[in-house]
Amino acid sequence: MLTVGDKFPAFALTAVKGGKEGLGGPGVSFTEITSDTDAGKWKIVFFWPKDFTFVCPTEIAAFGKLAGEFADRDAVVYGVSTDSEFVHLNWRVHNDDIRDLPIPMLADIKRELSSALGILDKAAGVPLRATFIVDPDGTIQWASVNGLNVGRNPQEVLRVLDALQTDELCPCNWEKGKDVLKPEELFNKAA
Repeated sequence: MLTVGDKFPAFALTAVKGGKEGLGGPGVSFTEITSDTDAGKWKIVFFWPKDFTFVCPTEIAAFGKLAGEFADRDAVVYGVSTDSEFVHLNWRVHNDDIRDLPIPMLADIKRELSSALGILDKAAGVPLRATFIVDPDGTIQWASVNGLNVGRNPQEVLRVLDALQTDELCPCNWEKGKDVLKPEELFNKAA
């Protein structure tokens, strides 16, 4: 699996647009998103195993609810699975939790991005619940992966993004607005 310090792979995937635009039907709802889309922004890229499942919409909806907070931090959120854009669209139309999803749902149907990242479950052949925070230069700054049956906490992804954007030393459970660690102050206290 690619990890911190690795370049996020180049990609070009069809996606269902976020928001009401994504509910316009085939031809209107789709767009291409590439590794160059939203250049210069932080990117949160999260993967789920399969559409029309049980844990997945809880996570997708939670990321969607935080989309504005990510945007406030100059970050975009992309959700990805190996289902097609048509399946994504149908799922959005028929699932109350994600119908109004403000973020795009990318279709990695050839499994190229999932394979390049090394996140395909060996037995099921679908993406693990992997999450990447990618800096504006395209370098992975945080990577996390859960098994197929355990949902993640998008609020923690936001907290980590806040910490990364300080470019400072952030202690355990640090939250935006709290003090960061200053080694010179800690050293002087010990002396």
